[in-house]
Amino acid sequence: MPALALIFNAFVWGVSWFPFRQIEGHGLHPVWATCLIYAAITLAMALLRRHAWAPFARQPGLVLLGLAAGFTNVGFNWAVTQGDVVRVVLLFYLMPLWSVLLAWAFLGERPSLGALARVALALGGVAVVLKSPEADWPVPASLADWLGVAAGFGFAVTNILLRRLRSAPGESRALAMFGGCAAMAGATALVGTALGAMPPPPLADTGWWGWALLLGTGFVFANICLQYGAARLAASATAVIMLSEVLFASVSSVTLGASSMEARIWIGGALIVAAAVWSSFARAPAAGDDRRSVSAKDSIP
Repeated sequence: MPALALIFNAFVWGVSWFPFRQIEGHGLHPVWATCLIYAAITLAMALLRRHAWAPFARQPGLVLLGLAAGFTNVGFNWAVTQGDVVRVVLLFYLMPLWSVLLAWAFLGERPSLGALARVALALGGVAVVLKSPEADWPVPASLADWLGVAAGFGFAVTNILLRRLRSAPGESRALAMFGGCAAMAGATALVGTALGAMPPPPLADTGWWGWALLLGTGFVFANICLQYGAARLAASATAVIMLSEVLFASVSSVTLGASSMEARIWIGGALIVAAAVWSSFARAPAAGDDRRSVSAKDSIP
């Protein structure tokens, strides 16, 4: 069940590029869209679940969780509307490397040989995809590429903090993530608009409202699934299972003409998906081991 929950989360994010592009087609920048969608979710949850604010005073790490989730969402949502969808998603999934290293440093989860092998397999697939004939090295080459890398790092931090804060009520974690997304996106959008890099929201155009409602609903259920899965699996397993997003993004974007699939994309994608399937059968840490890892996380504020 935890693996299936993470796969559903990956599905939502794998196809989210399409509604975001529809929204942008109506003149609303994806960062502004992210701000408005998450602000509405946060407001609704704050009114319906007022008690969810109480744990923030006892666990200030919830604020860090919100910032990490917001950083992730701003980078990813912006990137998938600017560049090739498959390329952005694959760069986002350099995340397994960040996740394993962060889990080792802050959770005390020493990566097993199997975890390292799965990460190597997944990153090998990413390298194959990015190594185009005209490129000497498979490195990010545009704003969308770098946003994808940054979002992947942010998502790895989010997963680590979810495990660090798993004693906090699920509603409080969700409120922190939704509120952080609204705050980070709002700050980025205001600065971008002030600098002339983003147009202000076209509030008179109502064509984007339906797409925003669809995205908001999907994000709520995806967040619930992410919390359920990430709190019950090792961080390395979570990172690689979420690579199934690549499959959803690839199929949807190629079908709708937002990406092209060359032979190297197929080969690299096959390696990544193979790593994800392998990870879904990996053994999660034993309860005793997990408790030891929690007690070793004192270096996180």
